[in-house]
Amino acid sequence: MPVTLTALTRYQLGNALRFAAYRKIITPANALSALAAFESDLTASYLQLAPCDFAGIVEEARRLSGLYTLVGGHRSFDILHVATARVLKAGVFLSFGANQRKLAAAVGLNAAP
Repeated sequence: MPVTLTALTRYQLGNALRFAAYRKIITPANALSALAAFESDLTASYLQLAPCDFAGIVEEARRLSGLYTLVGGHRSFDILHVATARVLKAGVFLSFGANQRKLAAAVGLNAAP
C-alpha cells in the first residue's frame, strides 16, 4: 500500500533538502540524490500524490490554529499537514515531530510512529 502525500509535502521535502545543503548539513549532491530517490519512489508508486482542495485545507488549518496554537504552540506547516490529513481522511498520520503528533492525536488522527 503506497504512502499518500500531497504537493505540499513534496514542496516541503524538496525545500528542506535544499536548505540543508545551503546550511552545509548535507552536500548538494546528497540533496539531489535524496530528491531523485523520492521522485523514483513516486514513479514506482511506493508513494502517491493525492489531489486536494488547498482552500479547504487552509480553512481547516485556520480553524485548528484557533483551537490549538495558543495552548499547544503549533507551527504553521505542522498545522497545514494535520489539516491536510483531516481533509483527506487519512488512516494514519506519519510524523517524527512530537508536537505535530500531539496535535494530530488531539484532532482524532492515528499518529505514528
